[in-house]
Amino acid sequence: MTRRRSPVFLERQNYRRRRWMEAARLMPLLGAVLFALPLMWPRPDDPDVVAGAVATVPTSSAMAYIFGVWAVLVGAAILFGWLSRGWADTDGAG
Repeated sequence: MTRRRSPVFLERQNYRRRRWMEAARLMPLLGAVLFALPLMWPRPDDPDVVAGAVATVPTSSAMAYIFGVWAVLVGAAILFGWLSRGWADTDGAG
């Protein structure tokens, strides 16, 4: 007797749902990395910097970057929320 095996691959809808859920789980890590990037930005050679002093990024540039990252993360959270609206209705037993 041969048993029918279930397909190895998931249905397309379930596969996409799982990938979106994995992406949503990685959002906090991505946000932490993106928020930490300004700490590593080198400042171009500035003639006003005293020799041996540590050059830093201007606060205005860092704040504009942080606000931009924050806006992108909020937009991504809204996208994930919008995509997951119907998942509870279509979820199976697994």
